[in-house]
Amino acid sequence: MRIGARPRLRGTTAALLIVGGLVGTASAPAQAEPLSLRGADVSTLQRSLELGARYYDAQGNQRNPLDILKDSGVNYVRLRVWNNPASGYNNAEKVLAYAREVTSRGLRLLIDFHYSDTWADPGKQTKPAAWAGHGIAQLRTDVYDYTYSVCSRLKAQGTTPDSVQIGNEINTGMLWDDGKVVNNNFTNLASLLTAGYNATKACNSGTQVIIHTANADSDAHARWFYDGIRAKGVQWDITGLSYYCMWHGTLATMTSVVADLRSRYNKPVVIVETAYLFTQKDADNEKNAINSLCSGFDASWDGQARNFAAVQAAARQGGAGGVFYWEPTWYAIKGNGWDPANINGTGDGWDNMAIFDWTGHVNPGVRWTE
Repeated sequence: MRIGARPRLRGTTAALLIVGGLVGTASAPAQAEPLSLRGADVSTLQRSLELGARYYDAQGNQRNPLDILKDSGVNYVRLRVWNNPASGYNNAEKVLAYAREVTSRGLRLLIDFHYSDTWADPGKQTKPAAWAGHGIAQLRTDVYDYTYSVCSRLKAQGTTPDSVQIGNEINTGMLWDDGKVVNNNFTNLASLLTAGYNATKACNSGTQVIIHTANADSDAHARWFYDGIRAKGVQWDITGLSYYCMWHGTLATMTSVVADLRSRYNKPVVIVETAYLFTQKDADNEKNAINSLCSGFDASWDGQARNFAAVQAAARQGGAGGVFYWEPTWYAIKGNGWDPANINGTGDGWDNMAIFDWTGHVNPGVRWTE
């Protein structure tokens, strides 16, 4: 996820059929199972706390936000890592430091490798500056070495990641242009994903590898992507998807995509990003990234809570293993802007999407449930 437009490439078409009363793709929704991964991406939280942000629970008590999230049902935290961001957030050193805080609270840890110095998403997969002149052979080594280094440093301090993402929303590849899928050629991307997978398993065989796309809206594109990497021998443990209702279509479609991917690849599926707005107002001078509503959900604390409950229910119906809320703690704190190259001079485009209001009080209706 990043603040800004989210173009998506459509893959090959797939025949639609009516399944269980829903317009879906080739697999019916799987039997509902509990959501065992109940997560929150809090990658901006470390900076907010250092700037003096305060967080309050439903009773108005000031507490550590991780404890508030845990009481709301969270058992997993996701932290992104950028190679060399201008602000220092979220480089490996910062992530190592906050990983200690996360695990000390009894929470599991997901590390999200962007392999960039800034946001990586479906429309932008920029190489880190240090790798800018590297071709595919050197990039394979770069991905292996960097992944192994971060994972090993986390392991050495007693915070071995429970899972890692090899890339972030890599709908058409990562580390462009070398790792971009062009003319249906997955060769280069597959080699990079394999390097990341092998590095993770060399660090710790029990760490689960997630491959993440923003494809919850299109089973055709999801099949195109995951069939493409599977045909090249890529291994992964969990299929990761993003689902934002204003970008990725109906809950029924998401359920159908989750069910099909779970069945087709025989792997757990997790919604590793979702969120919804509680207001269309803006807390600072940074334009809100999202102000559009989804049918049935207004811009209120109740609307936000009902949307998150509905996303969890739809994911559960499809047989997903978990749902993560993206940046629930990122309310507007001056100096914690969206641009890592100008963190002090930019604002927070996510202040209306957090589950804490602009005074740091939690939405009591937002719950993570099995």
